[in-house]
Amino acid sequence: MRSPLLGRLGLTAVLALLLAVCGLAPSASADPAPAPLTFATDSATTTPGGTVKLSMTLTNNRTYDIWFVYQTIDPTWLTTQRPDLKYSFTGCSLATASGSSACAGTGPSNLGGNYGATIPPGQSRTVTLTLQVAADSGCNGNIGFYSYYYAEFSDSAHTDGGPVYAPETRVVCA
Repeated sequence: MRSPLLGRLGLTAVLALLLAVCGLAPSASADPAPAPLTFATDSATTTPGGTVKLSMTLTNNRTYDIWFVYQTIDPTWLTTQRPDLKYSFTGCSLATASGSSACAGTGPSNLGGNYGATIPPGQSRTVTLTLQVAADSGCNGNIGFYSYYYAEFSDSAHTDGGPVYAPETRVVCA
């Protein structure tokens, strides 16, 4: 006669082995960060009436082209808590091999079209937004942004990320 406990242990052992084998199998997306998004600013501070260039760089670390990007940019919660800080995005440019070209939009959503059509493997695209601080803006506060993005590749794979935080810009009194 077979023991019910032995049968359960056998079934548990088979399931554990099956899960271990499945867990060790390589995944279809072996790239840990197939399209990282990074931010930089040309200045950590500005004054009311000043501007800061906010650059966003999307890098394709995969072996397939990026065909499509969707990206949003929004102020951080702390930035929204300072209604005296007044600012807007007033310009957008895409860095190209032959210089800069104008972008399609400046936010808060659908910034992806600004990166240009296809981003080949190993290449990056940098979009620079001009952040204009109003002349009557308050000061001694930080303006910061975060972004979510989604990218599709020519092999039908996709990646998304976020929030990715931009460096904060301090609006100082002159």
